[in-house]
Amino acid sequence: MWYVLGAVAVLAVLAVVARRALVVVRVSGVSMAPTFRPGDRVLVRRTAAVRRGQVVVFESTRPTGWGTGPPAPPWAIKRVTAVPGDPVPGDVAAAAEARPGDRVPVGALVVVGDGTSSADSRVYGYLPADRVLGVVVRTLSPGRESPGPSSPDVPDGAVS
Repeated sequence: MWYVLGAVAVLAVLAVVARRALVVVRVSGVSMAPTFRPGDRVLVRRTAAVRRGQVVVFESTRPTGWGTGPPAPPWAIKRVTAVPGDPVPGDVAAAAEARPGDRVPVGALVVVGDGTSSADSRVYGYLPADRVLGVVVRTLSPGRESPGPSSPDVPDGAVS
């Protein structure tokens, strides 16, 4: 009997850890097409440590700077194209107010959508790194990839 209680306790701890470490979000825009399409669900691992090439979900609204202009969803999904210390990409330099040879500053990221229609660092400049929720680890959408093990029971949040 004690082993059943032990197994239940372990499963409860794992569920709590998974809920804190993972979140499922639903893609609502086309800025990451064809990688992600509207309606796709993605599993995101909460982390502040990101690398160039990873896809991140981040808070898109800010009182100043990133996310100003027309109302935006509270979360966005983009690909990281430069991290602190990397050269500022030429197509981002004007929006980031960077000069030739400048490097991405500490605490900032350059993010760009995979699609042809994306409001990203080419429009808003640097993304403050503290706005990152986490890194996309897999697609959960039916027919795209197999979902693998069941994800934590958390409500979907829309991103674009």
